Amino acid sequence: MSALPELVGVVGGGRMGAGIAHAFLATGCEVVVREADPDSAQAAAARIEKSIRTAIERGTVTESWPAVSSRLRVVTSFEELADRALVIEAVPEIIELKADVLTAVEKSVAPECVLASNTSSLSIDTLAGALDAPQRFIGLHFFNPVPTSELVEIVNGARTDPQLRADAVRWVNALGKQAVSVRDSPGFATSRLGVVIALEAMRMLEEGVASAEDIDTAMKLGYKHPVGPLALTDIVGLDVRLDIAGHLADTLGPRFAPPAILRELVAQGHTGRKAGRGFYVY
Repeated sequence: MSALPELVGVVGGGRMGAGIAHAFLATGCEVVVREADPDSAQAAAARIEKSIRTAIERGTVTESWPAVSSRLRVVTSFEELADRALVIEAVPEIIELKADVLTAVEKSVAPECVLASNTSSLSIDTLAGALDAPQRFIGLHFFNPVPTSELVEIVNGARTDPQLRADAVRWVNALGKQAVSVRDSPGFATSRLGVVIALEAMRMLEEGVASAEDIDTAMKLGYKHPVGPLALTDIVGLDVRLDIAGHLADTLGPRFAPPAILRELVAQGHTGRKAGRGFYVY
């Protein structure tokens, strides 16, 4: 299976899951999004519609919304994924939750269906341990916002089939994105590098080295980062960054220990753009 799968499933219709659904819908795929309950399903459908309509207005999607929506279903049952050729899990970064979801998907789909996780830091090999067929499982780490991001990090587990590794690169290219392939390791390549920069920026802010604005401007103008590390943390979500940093600290050591300012902001509910406040106010 080397061409982009026509029948795609996404489990989780939050910001990332909706973006992944958008990316596949925009290439002509038929997409089923599975959510936990009717209210979440309705919210996911609205999120995807808003994203697609915005892309139509910008000219990056040339079809009408009715044409695109005819290829989309948002459901609450794993059984609705039965005919999918590829199912991507995009639920929160909780390893037990992801393992439970992947197990449920595997029981619902055909033996040849490929399973993938959008995890940004959790071990693909550990998640594969919950599956009967780990050779058909791979990491497809998309980046936020998915529709406009150019990168997908492909994470190869120890038991991922070599043919699937090659197919995944072709799928990413067919989505109009660039693939980088990495071996399963804590934080992979992107999260490991991105988080260490963000954590140091937070420590600098704590120590009064510079303001958030000046730290971000320094990285944008001095190192050509499109977004500064603190603004990017607001986009990703401070709670998400906290979970990833905690996981990396457990696996790679104290250099990834979350700074007090990150813990405090999350405890206060200031989790970034989605909450209206993080390191910046929105």
